Amino acid sequence: MSDELLVVRCQLGERDALAELVRTWHGPVWTYVRRMLDAERADDVTQEVWVAVLRGLPRLKEPGRFAPWLFTIARRSVADRLRAEYAQPPPESQPPGPQGDVFEAALDRAELVDALAALPVRERDVLALFYLEDFSLEDCAQICGVPVGTVKSRLNRARRLLSEHLTRKGYGHELA
Repeated sequence: MSDELLVVRCQLGERDALAELVRTWHGPVWTYVRRMLDAERADDVTQEVWVAVLRGLPRLKEPGRFAPWLFTIARRSVADRLRAEYAQPPPESQPPGPQGDVFEAALDRAELVDALAALPVRERDVLALFYLEDFSLEDCAQICGVPVGTVKSRLNRARRLLSEHLTRKGYGHELA
């Protein structure tokens, strides 16, 4: 069943349609939010996204554009959380990170996650939407509320910064 039909059914008050919509989109939304935040915060923010969806769904005028609308809500929720956290004073002490892992694949993945986390939020956001969530440039532009050219320049900058970071860490020969 198409998202558009599910949305219309939700707008008509069918609970089963809402359950199906959540079943279909919860994983992709959580994955997107997780790429922007840690797992614990991703759980909280994903719940906030679904509350906002539930409140806004009756007013959605273009049911066929559900996915970009949903990810716009997710993006705003992540931005709101980050803004609120940046306003807080930093904690006094950080717990120690995990000790050396013997599995090289885990190290490579950790390095990639670290490199993604080092990107500025705007570039990381566009990179996650375009490459990891497979949205078109136009959908990324709509979700982020910027022109397509801005999405392209942020993607270019994100790729460059990611490449530079990984090259500094000794992964440059694998990027070519």
